[in-house]
Amino acid sequence: MSRYRGKRVLVAGAGVSGRSAAEALLAAGAEVTVTDGSADRLAALASLESQGARLVPGLDAPQEGTDLVVTSPGWRPTAPLLSAAADAGVEVIGEVELAWWLDQEKPEGPSTWLAVTGTNGKTTTVSMLESILRAAGEDVVACGNVGLPVVDAVRAGNRVLAVELSSFQLHWQSALRPKAAAVLNLADDHLDWHGSLESYGEAKAKVFAGNEVAVFNADDTWSARLVAAAEGRHVSFTLDAPAEGQLGVAEDRLVDRAFGPGAVGTDVVLAQLSEVRPAGPHNVANALAAASLARAHGVAPEAVAEGLRTFEPGAHRSVVVAESAGVSYVDDSKATNPHAADAALRAHDSVVWIAGGLLKGADVDELVRANAGRLASVVLIGRDRAEFSAALGRHAPDVPVDEVAAGDDAGMLEAVRLAHDHARPGSAVLLAPAAASMDMFTDYAHRGRAFADAVRAVLSGTPATTRGG
Repeated sequence: MSRYRGKRVLVAGAGVSGRSAAEALLAAGAEVTVTDGSADRLAALASLESQGARLVPGLDAPQEGTDLVVTSPGWRPTAPLLSAAADAGVEVIGEVELAWWLDQEKPEGPSTWLAVTGTNGKTTTVSMLESILRAAGEDVVACGNVGLPVVDAVRAGNRVLAVELSSFQLHWQSALRPKAAAVLNLADDHLDWHGSLESYGEAKAKVFAGNEVAVFNADDTWSARLVAAAEGRHVSFTLDAPAEGQLGVAEDRLVDRAFGPGAVGTDVVLAQLSEVRPAGPHNVANALAAASLARAHGVAPEAVAEGLRTFEPGAHRSVVVAESAGVSYVDDSKATNPHAADAALRAHDSVVWIAGGLLKGADVDELVRANAGRLASVVLIGRDRAEFSAALGRHAPDVPVDEVAAGDDAGMLEAVRLAHDHARPGSAVLLAPAAASMDMFTDYAHRGRAFADAVRAVLSGTPATTRGG
């Protein structure tokens, strides 16, 4: 019998994960209420009322008799409803924790969870991992922060879950015990939500609870720090030649000196460096992390190579949308924080950089200082462009800077026109905003589409057409 049968559960949030949680709880026999501050989001769940769910707008405290609150990841712990639940002694969990418990109850037994977190590279790594596991013949699906709610993946019955976990999701975890997990890196991000880098790191470190294998980035100070308390076997990856117990790069190959087979210290070749796409050191690190998790699951070296060869990179991650007159136009709209933008910038020698948006408390000073030498010019967009401008004034005072005040697609079109005017053969016009998108766009994908449409419009002399998210 399900642990949720007969329980009175309040689902906080009527978005994608909230719908999935509500549907799963109804199927498990729970009495479900869903609340949200948006009447439109609640209205989209009207079909759940016929299954017994109650839709109640704007609750700021759990109703009398509530046994459990399941929160969507975007809700802060300080939200009135969640604070009231804590004060009343009502347990609060996230959708991923719910998925974990539902998975443990499956008659056929639980799935194997392989988890990935970090500030940057999560989606690429978990997608690489999915590709590798499929090449090995595993019944696998990528889920979590990558798009598919984990609850839906559990209910679909896939035997292996490649799970991307954000710090918001991990904040609410207590029971989660992946077979193997990786922390890719840690840098300033979501500090407005967590309050400090230390609290952000504490949330990320929850992914290491109870692992058989804890994978960390030997080249990242925070990743190495967070793994210290992990109980399982520690395996690291590095962009240098690997020591015993590591995966790394030797000559032009990705090699494994952690999982064998063969004598201790023997290199097991996993793939050629040229087979990693998109190119760039950060994606080599992502590939090594994915390979580490796959090898922890017992995947053969040949499947690692095949999975990386057949991997199709996601949209808005170092995608060349056009090349003209010796200039590349590159969409890295997924670079939503300074750490990700740094990796994008380092892939080019000469950059016309389109940057700006919502910094969420992050500092861009070091990003600008480290990349000042490769900046041919900069075009700033978005609400927090003043912070970028100040950093450029300190560390790249001779670099031409334009600012675009307009929002939405019209602002992006103007930014691309200015960037095009500054670009010279051999340079890249790079959208790597180092900031979130919601001040101008629906999300980073909308921002990337607007950039691609603007590039096509500028190069062809026709109006851009992208609208909406």
